[in-house]
Amino acid sequence: MTTDIATNQRANLLGSLWMVASMAAFAAEDAFVKAASVALPVGQILIIFGLGGVFVFTALALWKGDSLFVPEVVSPPMLVRVIFEITGRLFYVLAISLTALSSTTVILQATPLVVVAGAALLFGERVGWRRWAAILIGLVGVVVIIQPGTNSFSAMSILALVGMIGFAGRDLASRAAPASLSTNILGVYGFLSVLFAGLIVSVWQDKAFVQPNAGVSLALLGAILAGAVAYASLMKAMRTGEVSAVTPFRYTRLLFGVGLGVTVFGEQLSASMLVGTCLIVLSGLFILWRGKQAADI
Repeated sequence: MTTDIATNQRANLLGSLWMVASMAAFAAEDAFVKAASVALPVGQILIIFGLGGVFVFTALALWKGDSLFVPEVVSPPMLVRVIFEITGRLFYVLAISLTALSSTTVILQATPLVVVAGAALLFGERVGWRRWAAILIGLVGVVVIIQPGTNSFSAMSILALVGMIGFAGRDLASRAAPASLSTNILGVYGFLSVLFAGLIVSVWQDKAFVQPNAGVSLALLGAILAGAVAYASLMKAMRTGEVSAVTPFRYTRLLFGVGLGVTVFGEQLSASMLVGTCLIVLSGLFILWRGKQAADI
């Protein structure tokens, strides 16, 4: 029993480190995408970003000798994953482009709450009433940030909320994906979903593509590389430790994302955002603490 506990703790620690690395890379990706969105249509950004990610992960898969076309690719969890991937990417990139990076990043921090709740409902992971209460408090924090029914409410904030739900569904589906599918294969089909999302936006917006200049091209290249690192790290994190132990480390993205929003894009933090952020983060930290307490029993 002691050996099993030690093994689980090592897996959770390794998964947590992968999650922190993923969040840092995702924050960098967001900043690059927001910089590129000043000059390029969102649909074009998603298409270029998706193509770049497909190229990177296809090359990695072929280098590792992974088969790109296997029956597991069309398994129910993978099909569900694609749907949530498209939803998350589509609405989150729209949110980054049309709203402040800092507020979009904060709303995204509710993802661990939804993932932990989903892990309890779908995978049978133990989540007691205290953690359920923390999940509800964290969701209240999201409401405080969005401020529905007030003059400060912006319908654009719903974009980030829908994107957050999409990412939570993707992470849960990744957990249920066949173990035979490597991280590289998941990356290939994940970025194909991004490409498809870009095609949807392009048809909807009906905007002509723009020839990117050198600065925008570098931003797109930075987004692709950061996205590839972030994606691979996230998949490793979700497949290494327990979902309820690993996902709270998503909150490190808050530090990276808000820091970039304030220092690079000159964004301001409102009182409601600070209050909502505290509720979300404290809820996440409590969930993490309770998860460790349960593991020690």
